Order: sequence, then structure tokens, then C-alpha cells
Amino acid sequence: MQYKIPVQIENEDPILLWLSLRQLAIIMVWFWIAYQTFKWLEPNLWAEIALIPSILIATITFLIAVFRSYEMSFIPFVLSFLRLNINAKERKWDQWTDSFDCLKIWYIKLDEKKEEKIDFQNKIDKINSLEDKLSKI
Repeated sequence: MQYKIPVQIENEDPILLWLSLRQLAIIMVWFWIAYQTFKWLEPNLWAEIALIPSILIATITFLIAVFRSYEMSFIPFVLSFLRLNINAKERKWDQWTDSFDCLKIWYIKLDEKKEEKIDFQNKIDKINSLEDKLSKI
């Protein structure tokens, strides 16, 4: 039985209008923070003045939630932009060498594998012993 594997499995499905669950969660949390900011400022200031920071928070939140550039959301895009600007002078392309250096922004360097010598004689002995056991069966 064959199953069709989706090609774009990491794409987010829209739930409400064109917004995905992640985008809706971001908008709901930060709009609540904007509303709480308004409620906190409104008793001490006029309502119109207290509305300015709340609208600013809500606008920035909406722009961050719907941001999409080259299939990247806001945080990966900002980190890539920072990586480019921090290491722009260090990264030089050469045709025969790898120009990628260890970057300081969210980069984990894996330990290099140690080369181990394989004992082929030991493996050949094991195979021979298995063949002997199989022939006795």
C-alpha cells in the first residue's frame, strides 16, 4: 500500500482568514498585553493618550505575526540578518574552500568524529564463527 507524502509538510495551515494557529496565538497574547497596557494607563491619563501605546503595541504585533520573507518568519529572519551583519567582514567566498565560520548567534558546533581503526580480522572471525554455527544447524 502506498501513501502520498506531503511535499510541504512544514507549511502552516490557515485556521481563521489567512492566519495560522501560531500567528493567532501571537496576536491574541500581545493584543491582550496591549489592552492591559491601555487599562493600566487610562486611569492616570486621558483615554486618547493611553490608546497611543496600545495601538503601537498592537500594530507591531500584527506586523510581526504576519511577517514572511523568503519562507522565514520574523525571528529566523532577524537572526539571519544579525548573523549577516556581524560576520559580513569575516565571510569571504573562495572557490575551493568552505567560507562558513562558527557564528556566535545560535550556532552549536558539534564535536568532530574521531577516526577509529576498524579491526577487520576480528569481524572476519565473527563471520566465520557464524557461518560454522549456521552450517551445524
